[in-house]
Amino acid sequence: MSQKTVENGCWIIASQPLGVPESPVYWTIDVFPTKELAEQAKGAHGTVVESLGKVWLLTIGEKPELPPSGTRVTQIGPLAVVKERSYTAQYMEASLQPGMVSKTHLHSGVEAFYTESGETCLETPSGIQIGGKGSNIVVPEGVPMELTAVGTEARRGLILILHDASKPPTTLVDTWKSKHLCESVK
Repeated sequence: MSQKTVENGCWIIASQPLGVPESPVYWTIDVFPTKELAEQAKGAHGTVVESLGKVWLLTIGEKPELPPSGTRVTQIGPLAVVKERSYTAQYMEASLQPGMVSKTHLHSGVEAFYTESGETCLETPSGIQIGGKGSNIVVPEGVPMELTAVGTEARRGLILILHDASKPPTTLVDTWKSKHLCESVK
C-alpha cells in the first residue's frame, strides 16, 4: 500500500480497520530483526511494516507484553477514542528535510507521531510542540495543525492517524492560519 515515490514527504504504509476499540488505547511500537518474527508476534490489532530501514510491529489497543524476539521502542497513549465509534489505523512514514512544512490540515481522529531522527515542530491553535528522537507528540481529533521539520538533520518517523472509519482520515483546512511559530525554532 506504500505510496512512496520520492525521498521526501509522507506516505501511507498501512491501513488497518480496527472496529470499536476497547479502552484504554495505546499505540505500541516494537522493532524486530526479521519480518517473520514480527508476524509471529502480531496480535489481532497489530500491523507489520518495513519502513525507515527496520521491521516494525505497530499495535493498537491495551499495552501488549513485550515479545521475546522484539525490542520495545515506545508506547504512546492512552489515546482519546469515542466509545461505540469504529476506527481505522492509518500508518504513515515521514521523511522531511529541515524547513519543509506540511499543508494545514486536521484529522477525524487522534494523530500520534514517533520521531526516529531529526526534529518536529507542530503548531496548533494552542501553540507549538517540539519532538525529537524518541519523543512522541499527540494531537487530538479535529485540531488544525501545521508540521515543520526543524533542526539540522532530516526528520524521519512514523505517524498514526487513528481515525473515524466512516470519515476521511485527513482534511485540508483554510479556517485556521498558522502564526508560523515554528520558524523561530532552530
